[in-house]
Formats: sequence, C-alpha cells, structure tokens
Amino acid sequence: MICSSRPISLPDYIATIGDADKVLNMLVGDTQRIWVYAEQGFAAPQTVTEDVRQAFTRLVGGGFRQRLIHDATPAHLSEEI
Repeated sequence: MICSSRPISLPDYIATIGDADKVLNMLVGDTQRIWVYAEQGFAAPQTVTEDVRQAFTRLVGGGFRQRLIHDATPAHLSEEI
C-alpha cells in the first residue's frame, strides 16, 4: 500500500486550513507518533533527522502541545521536553 498526498508548501497548507496554530499542533502530534507508534509496535521505525528532532523540541517548548500523547513521550526525547 502506498499513501501519499499532493505536494503543497507549508504556507499554502496553512492557508487551506485557515489556522496556523492548529496546523503546527497537528504536525507536532504527528511527528511524535512517528516515534511512539514505532516504540509500541504499531508502525515500522523511521529515521528522523536531527534537524526534525530539534524542530520538534523547539515547537513543543513553544507551546505546541495540544495533540501530544502526554504520557508517551519517547524516552530519547523526554529530557528535552
């Protein structure tokens, strides 16, 4: 199975949703799930680059926490969040 979406820039995507905070909270939650679901065996592990990890940590630190699984922060990130 292949799952994909049409290419769209972040500003254009935000414009289609109409709420930048909502989009950023969704992206932060989805990024966390890459690690959490793999650790729980629900998904295959994926390589996440250091710049993405740093951006995730900055966004969480900036308050984008609405869609986090709060009791499931990946062990390798728990000290940073």
